[in-house]
Amino acid sequence: MRKLYHVKDFIEWQAFGVCQAIGDRIGVATSRIRLWFIYISFLTLGSPIIVYMILAFWMNIKNYILLRRRNPVRW
Repeated sequence: MRKLYHVKDFIEWQAFGVCQAIGDRIGVATSRIRLWFIYISFLTLGSPIIVYMILAFWMNIKNYILLRRRNPVRW
């Protein structure tokens, strides 16, 4: 049982943060969004995983753009 909690904690802390960003933006608990994401993934045979990866990629690119804009060393 302890191993299962370890896996859950790893996924929650090491994931891309897409569910947390969505939750912060719309004011819903992150655990609820993750739960619904899992339900929808099972019902649609995993197609929301593609959407999740696209959102993770977009968030990562957005962070790089913002960091590059604020980088004083570049000037």
